[in-house]
Amino acid sequence: MKNVLYGKCVKCGKTYPATPDLTTCECGGILDITYDYDYIKTQLTKEKLAERTERTMWRYRELLPIEDTTEPTPLRVGWSPLYEEPRLAAQLGLKQLWVKDDGQNPTASLKDRASAMAVAKAREAGAKVIACSSTGNAASSLAGNAAAAGLKTYIFVPSRAPKGKVAQLMTFGATVISVQGSYEETFELSKQAIDKWGWYNRNAAINPYLSEARRPWLWRSWSS
Repeated sequence: MKNVLYGKCVKCGKTYPATPDLTTCECGGILDITYDYDYIKTQLTKEKLAERTERTMWRYRELLPIEDTTEPTPLRVGWSPLYEEPRLAAQLGLKQLWVKDDGQNPTASLKDRASAMAVAKAREAGAKVIACSSTGNAASSLAGNAAAAGLKTYIFVPSRAPKGKVAQLMTFGATVISVQGSYEETFELSKQAIDKWGWYNRNAAINPYLSEARRPWLWRSWSS
């Protein structure tokens, strides 16, 4: 990726090549994606954004950690509307407040952004299966976005997970593993399975690319 320099550990500062399957630092720290903004400035301008007809998170692809050749994911994720809320702003003592309605994403969750990124990076890595642990929205968004892209999903959920969410996962065709234990135990089991079977890891505490997918909505006003 020409627009990305490396992944840098927020704990010890060690850097890693920005490969599609990048996870965490050997010290256990989370990696932060570091961009080459000098290069990005040569590729992205307000004028270029204004000409684009793409109305999803992928319109900002120069500011996302993906390859130039990576295709957008099938479902429309992002470009959800912003609503000005003057009365709520007044109650909170703010001059201006805008609320973003990410409920209009495919699975009605802001988590669709991270899941779309996971699907894109899984494709770059050549993976056919994506997995994660979750109690709700992250799981359903992954199952929906992966299904649309033709990828299999394994979702680990604690037994206390809402039945409605579990039903949604199964509707999307995910393989659901119910764990008799806490979320921490569920997460650890998913990590062990992912490591053993070589599945693509969508766990937010592990995959450094997922947080990058949540940023594009901040840039919408920059392009308007």
